[in-house]
Amino acid sequence: MTVRIDRTRCIGSGQCVLAAPDVFDQSDDDGLGFVMIAEPPADLLPGVRDAVDRCPAQAVGLEE
Repeated sequence: MTVRIDRTRCIGSGQCVLAAPDVFDQSDDDGLGFVMIAEPPADLLPGVRDAVDRCPAQAVGLEE
């Protein structure tokens, strides 16, 4: 599974980082989220799915 963030849609709410801090972070420059682990191990996927659900801009995606 591959995780992605559409940075053109991201509003920097940080919900992805709260849901899965091992997978996501926010840029110090613009505050937008980015993916640190594009293909996370299975034990991190519940947090990634939570991040997808939490994102108010629907910028976080998980492709299977």
